Amino acid sequence: MNVVTWISSSLRAKLLSMFIILTAVPLLAVGLISYQKSYTAVSDHSKASTRLAADQLARNLDMLFEDTERILEMGKNPQVLQFLYSQSETYQEAKSILQTFKLYRETYKYDKVLNIAMVNFYGKGISERRGVFQLERNPLRNPYFQYVTQYPDAVLRIPQSAASEFNRLDGFDYPNQKALSIIAAIKQRITHEVIGFIVIDLNEAMIDDFLANTTIGQTGFFYINDPYGKAVFEPKAEQASTAVLAQIAEQPMAAEQDGFVLSTKSKPQFVVYSTSKVTGWKIVGVAPFQEIIAEANGIRQLIIVSVLLSAVFALTLYFFLTNRLTRPIQVLMNKMRKAAGGYLDAKVAPTGTDEIADLGNSFNIMLEKIKSLIDNNRHEQELKRMAELRTLQAQINPHFLYNTLDSIIWMAEAEKKESVIKMVKALSRFFRLSLNKGRDWVTIKTELEHAHNYLVIQQMRYHDILRYEIEVDPELQVYPMLKMTLQPLIENALYHGIKNKRGQGRITVGGYVEGKDIVLTVTDDGIGMKPERLAELREQLEKPIDSLAPQTDDHEGGFGLLNVHHRIRLYFGSPYGLELESVYREGSRISIRIPKQ
Repeated sequence: MNVVTWISSSLRAKLLSMFIILTAVPLLAVGLISYQKSYTAVSDHSKASTRLAADQLARNLDMLFEDTERILEMGKNPQVLQFLYSQSETYQEAKSILQTFKLYRETYKYDKVLNIAMVNFYGKGISERRGVFQLERNPLRNPYFQYVTQYPDAVLRIPQSAASEFNRLDGFDYPNQKALSIIAAIKQRITHEVIGFIVIDLNEAMIDDFLANTTIGQTGFFYINDPYGKAVFEPKAEQASTAVLAQIAEQPMAAEQDGFVLSTKSKPQFVVYSTSKVTGWKIVGVAPFQEIIAEANGIRQLIIVSVLLSAVFALTLYFFLTNRLTRPIQVLMNKMRKAAGGYLDAKVAPTGTDEIADLGNSFNIMLEKIKSLIDNNRHEQELKRMAELRTLQAQINPHFLYNTLDSIIWMAEAEKKESVIKMVKALSRFFRLSLNKGRDWVTIKTELEHAHNYLVIQQMRYHDILRYEIEVDPELQVYPMLKMTLQPLIENALYHGIKNKRGQGRITVGGYVEGKDIVLTVTDDGIGMKPERLAELREQLEKPIDSLAPQTDDHEGGFGLLNVHHRIRLYFGSPYGLELESVYREGSRISIRIPKQ
């Protein structure tokens, strides 16, 4: 059964379809629109928040370097220039420079600055930690000093991993600390010729704290790349794999881009970045994409749960309403089906005063009228059947009477007094049993006696060609049967069987029990019937009684058989009645099947 057929076959299905259309469709539409809008808004908000975190981290780094790099102004101090330019210095000059270092620290609160040092081309230098010192190697062998010598306006910011060579040259050591070195050139005030270098060692722990305290998602992290994509401050090994970092490094990072989703072998990663204006470094944030949109997923789940709860509520309301509406209709429909099946006591117990209750009352009234009509029709049919039976019986009785009276007249004319008396007595008993005080039922014994009287009469008429025999178990003779049943069959065997053959013939009346039925047989050894005539009679036996038209016996017979058969069918129905068997030139056998009751 397809969906359209199922919907059209039930009122409840139609109501359910309409209810789904009117509730589920708007719910789904609102849910989808709400989810799309909220998902987009929350997802954009989460991405923007992540981008703001990256931007804030970049600003923090910029502020750190801007504050720290104010120390570079010391390179313009005349005492510093004099110290670096001259080949000798006094204790007072070195002390004054160190006092200037201290003043900067006290003014700007440089807690994370590990050391401030200055050195000239000849390795002569001064620092907070060592005071005045002399390098063992030429400073210009350091590639970073070479770079700022070539580009005097450049400021280099070198993490410890890259500045380790310089630290070895300088001889400085920071136990349990990592230093980021800021390197710039010191120039002569008038000619702007590079005369030395200033080096500020900044504790990298401050930048590590910035990266650690700025969160992204639950398991996300930030790290810093230089403008060429090389990691300056790498994340911890447990935070990201080298393959993921390499894959991120291959992605182009435009300044105006908010971020992108990177597909990896494990799970998608959301990548956001910001560029430091001071250093040019890329602050890169990486977090699983599902963590970034976790809030949007939560809203999605909330919307789905809300839609499902709304759907459950709507369906519950539907079943409640349809149960109140369609249940009386279903009860009425079931009662109607029972009534259609013939059970006319299937009345409805209507409740309420609505249209369905009124329909139930009308149905009950209709059933009462139908029962009344059926009872009247049944009574009329009984009367009709009785009239038909009387008519059939009336057709049978005169048929035999005419022949017998003809025989009596013939014997009287022949002055056969004894024969006339015997025949009249047999005829008298025959009609007395036929009348049976108006009753249609007799015992098998009475019917056999009736048949015997008939055979006596016929044997007197056809004594030279007729012999008969009645063989029925006395135990069967107590059961009732319709009267005038055997006589027409015996008459048919005589007139259409034995009389049509040469020589003497025999008629045998027998009986036996077969299951719950009694079978009485009339057998003759007469001429029998041709196959086509036998088929014709069998066909006529199956026709309804309404098709039985008045007729007279002909030379082929059959009128009496039809009368008996339809009398039995009128009382007992199918499969009771007559059964014909015949072989041409050998004889016929007619069986009467009636219920044993």
